[in-house]
Amino acid sequence: HHGDDHNHNDHGHHHGSHGHGNKPSVKTNAILTTPSTITLDKPNNLVIDIQDSEGNAVPDFEVFQEKIMHLIVVSDDLDFYDHIHPEYKGNGRFEVEANFPKPGDYTLFSDYKPTGNPERVSVVKVKAPGTSSSLSDIEIKNTKVFGNTKVELSFDKPKVQANEEVMISFKLKDAANNNPVNDLQPYLGEAGHLVIVKKSESITASDYIHAHALPGKTTEPIRFATQFPEKGTYKVWGQFKRNGEIVTADFWVNAL
Repeated sequence: HHGDDHNHNDHGHHHGSHGHGNKPSVKTNAILTTPSTITLDKPNNLVIDIQDSEGNAVPDFEVFQEKIMHLIVVSDDLDFYDHIHPEYKGNGRFEVEANFPKPGDYTLFSDYKPTGNPERVSVVKVKAPGTSSSLSDIEIKNTKVFGNTKVELSFDKPKVQANEEVMISFKLKDAANNNPVNDLQPYLGEAGHLVIVKKSESITASDYIHAHALPGKTTEPIRFATQFPEKGTYKVWGQFKRNGEIVTADFWVNAL
């Protein structure tokens, strides 16, 4: 987002001039302030300012999925994932504590909805000090165990094709007895939360997909309709709530 503040004077119609059928959606940037040194594996206080293209604070936001901002933190090798909720301090400013467990580069997707505008994502970057080691091989498998929950990932097609609508299903079973879990609760007002990020040299907002769960009970397979925009390797993180505990289930997916 370099140079976003130039030549966008927008003729002063920031607050939607009446008379136009639909007002243009406001352009926004996220400006991140971090401690001068990121401390590994300890909470780091982050400040995120949401501004319009002229650098003015964007003051009003709408709640979606029970929060005013969702901040998704991933290490650039997509090994680490965190989903946290910054607190709104007013005047476009959000604050949150974030943990960076290992050295290297991180991408933070700030997902928010200025009042009267569509949900959007701004990307900011953090570098944690030290020598980063890259992740081991990417393993494609569709059944994994996370704590006491066994999760099966499936698709409604034999192969995931880039740029085609696909239904992703998560079946959750008790790892101990392989029975379907019966203690699921809504998470953030939906049956589950799904984030998908494309593996890439330099991760941008277009590598991020936030899918909403299809309405349904929290007993059957939890389904999400989405698409993988281009060929490549993606990581999906499904988050579900079992008896008050969040289960985060991550899988690699190849889109052909």
